[in-house]
Amino acid sequence: MDWADLQQSLRNVLNEWDPIGVAEIAPDEYDCMHRPLFDMLRAGAGQTEIRKFLRHEAGDHFGLDPARYDLDSVANRIVGWWSTVQPAF
Repeated sequence: MDWADLQQSLRNVLNEWDPIGVAEIAPDEYDCMHRPLFDMLRAGAGQTEIRKFLRHEAGDHFGLDPARYDLDSVANRIVGWWSTVQPAF
């Protein structure tokens, strides 16, 4: 799996979450989270660190109330996704 494939794969995960509800019309809306997430995951970040990052992004970047979103579930999906693609990267 090359970098473009990884980005698309992560894009799919983030677009399933779609906290602001625009994935259908702006599929690259959450691409700003790719590099930080990849860096964190490669450094060994787990569910707790990913959840903290998502909380920050939801609240500070997108202006959402993070409490309204199941960030644990999304963080678990991202960490689970990484465990399936990491060997190929």
